[in-house]
Amino acid sequence: MLKNAPKFYEVAKRIIEITEDCIIVAHNSEFDYRILRTEFKRLGYEFKRKTLCTVELSKDLIPDQASYSLGKLVRSLGIPVTDRHRANGDALATVKLFKLLQTKDTTKQIIQSSVKDTLKTKKLDNKLIDIVETLPSVTGVYYIHKEGGDIIYIGKSRNIKRRVNQHFTAPNSKSKKIQLHVTAVTYEETGSELIALLKESEEIKRVKPIYNRSRKRTHFTHALYATKDKHGYINLKIDIADGRKHPITTFSNKQSAKHFMERAVETYNLCLQLTNLETNIPGKPCFNHTIKTCNGSCVNEESAEDYNLRVQELLDKNSYVFKHMIIVDRGRTIDERSAIYIKDGKFEGLGFFNLNYQINNIKVLESIITKMENNRDAQHIIQSYLRSHKNLKTIELMP
Repeated sequence: MLKNAPKFYEVAKRIIEITEDCIIVAHNSEFDYRILRTEFKRLGYEFKRKTLCTVELSKDLIPDQASYSLGKLVRSLGIPVTDRHRANGDALATVKLFKLLQTKDTTKQIIQSSVKDTLKTKKLDNKLIDIVETLPSVTGVYYIHKEGGDIIYIGKSRNIKRRVNQHFTAPNSKSKKIQLHVTAVTYEETGSELIALLKESEEIKRVKPIYNRSRKRTHFTHALYATKDKHGYINLKIDIADGRKHPITTFSNKQSAKHFMERAVETYNLCLQLTNLETNIPGKPCFNHTIKTCNGSCVNEESAEDYNLRVQELLDKNSYVFKHMIIVDRGRTIDERSAIYIKDGKFEGLGFFNLNYQINNIKVLESIITKMENNRDAQHIIQSYLRSHKNLKTIELMP
């Protein structure tokens, strides 16, 4: 490999150009950076760049690993490696490891410190245009920074470039304040809109950016509840969301909740009275019974056991209570998928995995998952996404 390779002085100028205004990321960066500085010193040039070490970051963000050597670490995390101990293979493995570390960096210290140091050396001319030009048209979460690197706004979009451009051109009061104070925008590509929604919700709560504070604490107003009546039939009811109760699923507004229930009645052949879409009058059948689309549970003509089987099918499909599973969605690249981990009916966290890796290995799964809070907002986001994406893949796991 070295026989026909160029001499260092032949590539030195190119190294300076491609690393300008950049941060060098390496596995054991102290070693690589020392080699670079030594070679430049021999040429009479002082080479200075900021560095990030994936060994140190891994020890901080993924503790208790058996080894932090690149090969053993990436294997334990399910990161595929080709051309091991060759420049290209090791570099690609380090890139994938660094992406995982950024996902696990829930406090956003990596990007905030990086932005802070980069802004010291980079003067922005026509800053808004320059910033938008650097952004990609991908799905993900974006972070708007003020001088010093602090995050002042967090958002998500299926097209980050277009959404940030809207912030920079909108005439409303909040957008004008953002335009005045922004000095940089960083982003995290997610591939999956569900991942972006969950990360945005969690990070707004944690970071509390100044221009996100007007956002409502919850994104839902109504919920679906289930009870059994004196005859043993499961009754369903859409009601105002109550944090003291345990809903089957939640909705952003009353209209979407009503549409959901109407579709459920049609799909599962349910009774209008037992779903509270029609007033329950003892002894009087519901309207659907008169047109032969209700089997008569409203007048005890159908057994509670038979009726409840169909209701339970609806509940199982629209709730992950007590389930142990992975929701699989798009990844950031063509050979990657995202994973949302549900354990015993609770949202545990999210991560990314390569298509060639066995994601149903619980030990590997839990090592790549970034832990997240199982709150009402996260539950609502997941349930709403499952309702609107019927073909989303789920993998049942053994508890």
